[in-house]
Parts: sequence; C-alpha cells; structure tokens
Amino acid sequence: MENKTSSDQKRKVVVVGAGSVGATYCYALAQSGLANEIVIIDMNKDLVQGQVLDLVHGQPFFPTVDIHAGSPADYTDAQLVVITAGASQKPGETRLQLLKKNAAIVGNIAEEVSKNNCKGVMLIVSNPVDVLTYVALKRSGWDRSRVIGSGTVLDSARFRYLLSKHCGVDIHNVHAYFLGEHGDSEFAAWSMTNIAGLKVEDYCPVCRNCSDCREQLSKIEQQVRDAAYQIISYKGSTYFAVGMALVRITAAILRKQNSVMTVSVMLNGEYGINDVCLSVQCIVSESGLIRIIESPLPPKEMQSLLHSADVLKKAINSLESND
Repeated sequence: MENKTSSDQKRKVVVVGAGSVGATYCYALAQSGLANEIVIIDMNKDLVQGQVLDLVHGQPFFPTVDIHAGSPADYTDAQLVVITAGASQKPGETRLQLLKKNAAIVGNIAEEVSKNNCKGVMLIVSNPVDVLTYVALKRSGWDRSRVIGSGTVLDSARFRYLLSKHCGVDIHNVHAYFLGEHGDSEFAAWSMTNIAGLKVEDYCPVCRNCSDCREQLSKIEQQVRDAAYQIISYKGSTYFAVGMALVRITAAILRKQNSVMTVSVMLNGEYGINDVCLSVQCIVSESGLIRIIESPLPPKEMQSLLHSADVLKKAINSLESND
C-alpha cells in the first residue's frame, strides 16, 4: 500500500488555472459540498477575481464554502491541488502536440507546490495529461501515490454513456473502462465490460438492438476516441463533463472512498511496464493512489496497453531530448 497523508487536513482544494476547465470544476465542486475551501490561482489576476466573484454570488444557492483567490502559500495546507493550467487544445490538434507548450508550465507549478511543503495530493488535468503527470511527478520529487492524472476517467464515462444508450440500459448498470493513454492510442477494455452483471458478449443476444453487435461496439469505441475532437470542432473546447469527472475524483480523495477509477499513474513494473504514466484500474482514496488493480488482460488488450505505453514513452523521450 502506498504512503498516506495525515488524516487531520481540512478539505481545502487549490485549483491552478482559472480557464474554462478550472472554473467549471470550481462551479461543480462548490455545489457538491465536498470542500470547505476552494482557492483559485492563475497568472491572469483579473480572470481569477472575475471567476471568484461570479462563484461567490451564488453562495445562497449551494452549501457553505469559502471561495477566494490565492497564492502559492495556499499549497501548504491543501489536501488537493488540481492543475488545469496550460494552453488549450485547438481544432485539429492532438493532445500530444500540446506537450511542449504545457510541460514547462505544469513542471514549474509542480515544483512550486513541492517547495511549499504541500502534504496533499496533486491531480493533473492539463493535456497531454499522461505526459504532464509524468513531468509533475519528476519535478515534484513526490511518491507516485500523490501525483495522479485525470487519465481516462472521462473517456470511461463517455464509454458507459454510449453503451447505455445503445443497449437501452440505465448508465448506472453499465460498468466499462477505457485504458492506456488519454488520447489516440486509448482502448476499450472489453474484457472488463459488463452490462446488468453480464459480460458484454453475453448481453448482446439479450439486447437485440443491433443486427451486427461487433460492428456497433467497434463504432462505439471509435466514438469515444473521437469525442473530444468532435466537441472541440463544435464549440472550441470541452469542460462540462471533465469538470464533473474531476468532482468524482475529488470525492474519492476528500471522502476516503477507495473508489476504482482509471486515473493516470506511474507504472513500476505493473503489466511489465515501467517509467511511464497511463491509465489502468486504480483504487483512489485520501492519499491518492492506494494500489493498482493489475487485472488480467487478454492478449489483444495487453498489446494495446503496451502500444499506449510506447507512444507515451516516445513523447517523454522527445521532450527530454529537447531539454
């Protein structure tokens, strides 16, 4: 089991980045009642002040929470630091192409969080999230348990939504995961997918919603991969669903829930993979990563996971070669 943080920390969340994702997360977090203090930090001071004012004017309509602008000194007693800062993804731009723009930004923030003696958990959201989680981990010098990325938590949610619609089943009765890179090499873990307690291949004869089940499921998998690109082409960026996904991760940490989530974490030999951050099934709680669930994968899915690791290692090596 990974190291744990002290249990006497207050429910203070520091959000670094006051743009669309950071502000939407703060909005959803305020309504959740999970935190008793939300601190927003951004280089654009006017933007921070505007977001804070807009949020606090809604105080009569959600649970009591102290929302204010902050400084690096706020990292010291934060239970959770959520990093959303960085350049946004442009239409036609892959997540990996964002790497060079955002590695320096996130790395500097991670270093500053560490220098201020934060004892909490660092959650990386900025894209490409897997590589930036790796950068934040290395720059902070922390144990891997305390630096996690949002990973494929959102992709898994998209997957569950599409399966529920296709099969005509309440989304809460669909359990399914996307693994690997939060990006083009991610893949559906069909071996872990079940609907109403049945493996997906066993549910298909019951479903009767399609004539060619395999083809339809393949289309759903591709729809998940293309989802962010599609939304970006329509409105420029994604922020609503990811904001809610972050609240779900936050709940696992602040409420010590031991939740199973596909967050991005450093692998140290699990699945035969080393020195790369990507998404696998993890138990998440107060101290961040509690443990990795090394579920047995069929050969095709194992090959896909190794491919994702290779893609991300090449991105990391490209970054390091330019240092």
